[in-house]
Amino acid sequence: MVSKTLYDKLWDSHLVVERDDGSALLYIDRHILHEVTSPQAFEGLRVSGRKPWRLDTNIATPDHNISTDRAEREAGVQGISDQISRIQVQTLDDNCDLFGIKEFKMNEMGQGIVHVMGPELGVTMPGMTVVCGDSHTATHGALGCLAHGIGTSEVEHVLATQCLVATKMKNLRVTVDGELGFGVTPKDVVLAIIGKIGTAGGSGYAIEFAGSAFASMSIEGRMTVCNMAIEAGSRVGLMGVDDKTIDYIKGRQFAPKAALWEQAKAYWKTLVSDSDAPFDSEVRIHADTIAPQVSWGTSPEMVSPVSENIPLISNQTTSEQKQTLRRALDYMGLHEGQSISSILIDRVFIGSCTNSRIEDMRAAAAIAKGRKKAESVKQVLVVPGSQMVKSQAEAEGLHEVFLNAGMEWREPGCSMCLAMNSDKLGAGEHCASTSNRNFEGRQGIGGRTHLMSPAMAAAAAVSGHIIDVRELLSGVG
Repeated sequence: MVSKTLYDKLWDSHLVVERDDGSALLYIDRHILHEVTSPQAFEGLRVSGRKPWRLDTNIATPDHNISTDRAEREAGVQGISDQISRIQVQTLDDNCDLFGIKEFKMNEMGQGIVHVMGPELGVTMPGMTVVCGDSHTATHGALGCLAHGIGTSEVEHVLATQCLVATKMKNLRVTVDGELGFGVTPKDVVLAIIGKIGTAGGSGYAIEFAGSAFASMSIEGRMTVCNMAIEAGSRVGLMGVDDKTIDYIKGRQFAPKAALWEQAKAYWKTLVSDSDAPFDSEVRIHADTIAPQVSWGTSPEMVSPVSENIPLISNQTTSEQKQTLRRALDYMGLHEGQSISSILIDRVFIGSCTNSRIEDMRAAAAIAKGRKKAESVKQVLVVPGSQMVKSQAEAEGLHEVFLNAGMEWREPGCSMCLAMNSDKLGAGEHCASTSNRNFEGRQGIGGRTHLMSPAMAAAAAVSGHIIDVRELLSGVG
């Protein structure tokens, strides 16, 4: 019997047909839609006179364009101030109503960022192929899925046929063994990985994350890691199923029940790479070498431990590297050799599909509790990733911690992760952000993004500058 990686198992179990040129047709189990990439796809169905092939496999929610301001949200879709955003959200509502697709609308329980609400509702389950018109669909791979983003034309194709044209990737295993140090989080782990292999390191590969460090992580932490497989150059990040995976799914709204649960659980336990499965490439990192990380440039690979300094241009190997570093520092308003802890922060964003789950809220609140936002910090946005996260956080009193610290507690949505709604950075502003991308203009024209964990972002909020969160954690009970 041929030994297989988890990716190979998932691919083979969903393969409809494969051609000699390497192109293949995969069956898709779950399709999650939102307001940005679906309008043209639905229009294509109308023009061609087609209908979705299987309604029950599709689910939708608005997230990118909606406002997170409570007053705007209370006014409904018509309260969205930006006209284009308002039209996109209304169009999603209209299309889902017309075609009969289940949608969790803007202020309904269940609404949230697609990569937060999907897993927490049990819409995402082990063994599935999961697609969405958003690159960070790899998040769902933390549950033992083959999940990745698709383009608008592919959204239409999946709606119409329940299949997707794809090309098989190679296998890359990133192993992190050992115990993570004090104050080190899953976000630090994935940033350290990207810092090591670069933003092209996973290009052409499906990345499987393996090792004791990931086995020790919660499912929410694993989602953070798989979410940023994209920033490592891959479309797919995934982890094998274990008891934590199964316990996470049990009892969720769309999870199997009764006899079906027992059948599903038996299958899910097979969703691991065989012990002798061949990988095309391997990367190994020891957990105790990872410290809290901060990005200082305009690419996720421009990242360093918080205790270090920005690299020197003269230490770069090639002229291209020197030019890239010089341009990044010019844009960021920083200088070579500058200590990362000296970077002043104008705004803080705690949220996004990377870090807006309940564990992220708890980690940030642990730092904010009993402290106040630094006067020099203009704004701190704390944005839960879904209505369910918001409800749970409020039940635990976390929102009061943030409000007492002078921070803003918002409604669920993508918010300041990207400049596609009313939450944006101003030109030249530095933001401590728990999101996943830091390229030029990502959070607003001229905005400067520093990627870090929720605890690190909260620490920056109360300090006014980037700081090693471990300096504050000793005082957290």
